Amino acid sequence: MTQQGVRWTADQVLALAPDAASRKAGSKLGAAGPWSETGSSDEGTVWGLCKGSGSKPYQTVIDIADASGPAYKCSCPSRKFPCKHALGLLLLWSGDDGAVPPGQAPDWAEQWTAGRRQRAEGKRTPGTAGSPASADPEAARRRAERRAERITAGATELEQRLADLLRGGLAAAEQTGYGLWEETAARMVDAQAPGLAARVRELGAIPASGPGWPVRLLEECALLHLLDQGWLHRDRLPESLAATVRSRIGLPASADGPPLRDRWLVLAQYDTADSRLTTRRIWLYGADSGRTTLLLSYGAAGRAPELALPVGLALEAEVSAYPGAGQVRAALGEQFAPPAPASMRPPGVTTTQAASRYGEALRSDPWLDSVPVTLERVIPTPDGDSWQLADADEDTALPLTPAARSRPGLWRLVALSGGTPVKVFGECGHQGFTPLTAWPQEAGPAVPLC
Repeated sequence: MTQQGVRWTADQVLALAPDAASRKAGSKLGAAGPWSETGSSDEGTVWGLCKGSGSKPYQTVIDIADASGPAYKCSCPSRKFPCKHALGLLLLWSGDDGAVPPGQAPDWAEQWTAGRRQRAEGKRTPGTAGSPASADPEAARRRAERRAERITAGATELEQRLADLLRGGLAAAEQTGYGLWEETAARMVDAQAPGLAARVRELGAIPASGPGWPVRLLEECALLHLLDQGWLHRDRLPESLAATVRSRIGLPASADGPPLRDRWLVLAQYDTADSRLTTRRIWLYGADSGRTTLLLSYGAAGRAPELALPVGLALEAEVSAYPGAGQVRAALGEQFAPPAPASMRPPGVTTTQAASRYGEALRSDPWLDSVPVTLERVIPTPDGDSWQLADADEDTALPLTPAARSRPGLWRLVALSGGTPVKVFGECGHQGFTPLTAWPQEAGPAVPLC
């Protein structure tokens, strides 16, 4: 399975945890003590009973063979997915010491697995009622035109507000406070331009944020002005760039690119959250195509997204790209086999080539924060109060982003390196490099850093 021929590592299991508390609690349940009647099947199911505080043990079952990532069911009252019992059972199974022997699934586990696989198959059946294809295309066109008119009005208003800001001088932005920016962002929400609203909110955090803030504010105002102008003159742009502008404005789009089938290695997975939404970013690398692509999955605030693909697994699947110049986002399509551990690694580049790759990408998408890059041979090195990744073969280095310097993953990277070169995958942008996954130089599994 996984199918059972190769077990997951503990790091791959713990990468599924929705938060640090679940990771800690699940680790405590990764021993045989509280478990009974555990087992696993060749079809990709793991089950067991875990002793809790009540008289009845919790029934825990996991479908590892689900091609979009493991699925979980537990009779405990937790609202986290996976819960600590599912994490503990997976850790017990990954140990491969006989604590979870092969066998026939009990009725309660088999019924749940069969039911969810049947529902998943139904979702893949084309032509079901309520699908987008059955919608009224004329009504959809009218809705799109009305929204475009509202966005145009909002972009025109935003242009005036940016002009007023520059006319009054950037120094005044420090005195007005955040309220002005929030009110402007709310106007962009009313105009149905969430992309503009998000960028306006980011502007509000820049004044008084530290030395050099006027320069940063001017840069962001210029990018926002460029996006406004791109929307207002979208009919003059090449279609690929116009699609990028629509995406940056916040208009929804469908993954209409031709399906690309490949064996996809999971390079990284991490979550970001705000008061309304949890966003999961999963980076994949195609073994045959050499393409690096991004999957996005969403969950309500405080809830982990459903799609979960631990680092180091590989899956045979199709992906379809979203429209836009230089677009790396894709949608996961048909999967032909469940995710399984893999020993392959992506090829790497030098730090100089990484910076050049980001510069080239900006020509297609000026609003791009970063690009996915694998660095071949780098050494994490202190740089005053900061850190950088020094190229072992060139006299060059990439600084780490402020966010990367504050993450515990930095110390995992330093420990893995021990002063020797390592291979690192991450995101390279105008603020520096954010390491997400690393591999020892010679051999060894991927080490998640986020």
